[in-house]
Amino acid sequence: MESISVSNSSVVHEGLSPKAGEDEVDNVQAGDENDDDEQEVNGGDVGGGKKKKKRKSKKKKSASAALVQTDPPSIPVAKWFPNGKFPPGEIQEYKDDDNRYRTSSEELREKERIHEDMYDSVRHAAEVHRQVRQYMKPYIKPGVRLFDMCERLENATRRLIDENGLEAGVAFPTGCSLNHVAAHWTPNAGDDTILQKGDVMKVDFGTHIGGRIIDSAFTVTFDDRYDPLLDAVRAATNTGIQHAGIDARLGEIGGAIQEVMESYEIELDGKMYPVKAIRNLNGHSIGPYQIHAGKSVPIVSGRENTKMEEGEFYAIETFGSTGRGVVIENLETSHYMKNFDAPHVPLRLARSKQLLGTIEKNFGTLAFCRRYLDRLGETKYLMALKNLCDVGIVDPYPPLCDVRGSYTAQYEHTILLRPTCKEVLSRGDDY
Repeated sequence: MESISVSNSSVVHEGLSPKAGEDEVDNVQAGDENDDDEQEVNGGDVGGGKKKKKRKSKKKKSASAALVQTDPPSIPVAKWFPNGKFPPGEIQEYKDDDNRYRTSSEELREKERIHEDMYDSVRHAAEVHRQVRQYMKPYIKPGVRLFDMCERLENATRRLIDENGLEAGVAFPTGCSLNHVAAHWTPNAGDDTILQKGDVMKVDFGTHIGGRIIDSAFTVTFDDRYDPLLDAVRAATNTGIQHAGIDARLGEIGGAIQEVMESYEIELDGKMYPVKAIRNLNGHSIGPYQIHAGKSVPIVSGRENTKMEEGEFYAIETFGSTGRGVVIENLETSHYMKNFDAPHVPLRLARSKQLLGTIEKNFGTLAFCRRYLDRLGETKYLMALKNLCDVGIVDPYPPLCDVRGSYTAQYEHTILLRPTCKEVLSRGDDY
């Protein structure tokens, strides 16, 4: 589908500042016009009259116009949008015959106006995501310790989103899965993994405002021999976005993704490899404080006839691999999340009860990792955490790995199926 509107990501580097909100600009302009009004003052008498002098007051500048982001960033994104209106994502029209009328329907436009506050919340989270990844990209280079990279990224997110308990903050741990590891890996305490020039790293992180989650990911490499793999996955994700829409069948979206993904191949060390869609990884619907809200968006062809519906949020993500195209759980677990529908289970261990209280207070049903528990001052919690997993209150999410020696890539965007159009919320100038 043709893109008809793309938002420009606000700049966060030192010396440049994001644009002020439209209402604020209007206010500033009105203030300038008032200041330019001529003011009369009494002068000496000349011919029985009074000489008039014209004086102009200095033009006032808006507070946000004077803001300059620091390095590392410390000024919340909302400071540049004091009217609470944040830039929309990329807008795509519904092109199918059954939904084309939506673009010009005044009734549906009115329906959207009712949800403007919710739209602005998720756009706020999306703008933070864009600015954090813009800040981080120059820092992500060979030689960086991945533990330090994740801490820097998450601390920048906390500052830019103006972290406030469960109302605003990090939505889930930063994934920085390397090479054959496709997803769900972040360093635990004591892990000294260093990013190497030959690595293929998936950077997957999330932001949220009021539980409205932005889930978006990109792949980083330092060798152009991996470009065909990244091109395949990027094109597949964009294909999934193009085919997504109200009443779109999930299985048909998967078929379109697979067709594009597997039309690519890559040469590594003199050998050609087909790029395979990882068939047991999926995109997913997103709900308030619920990263996986029940519907899965396959990335291979299938018979899934479930339809997308108006008002739903989706993470459209695709994974390509030079390996088998299938992942299994492996390596040490770092990601955890309280079960959204966790049953009430009596806990006999006092330590488990205490840890559950910490989880509920700080994360609710948002995903967390062991680094986050360490940050809160929790110690000697592994047995209690295992107990919570064993009884089904908390779910562990181990790393997902293809065959060792293979390479995997990922691109992901969060979209919203608005009544009149499809909005790619996390779209930026980078991907």
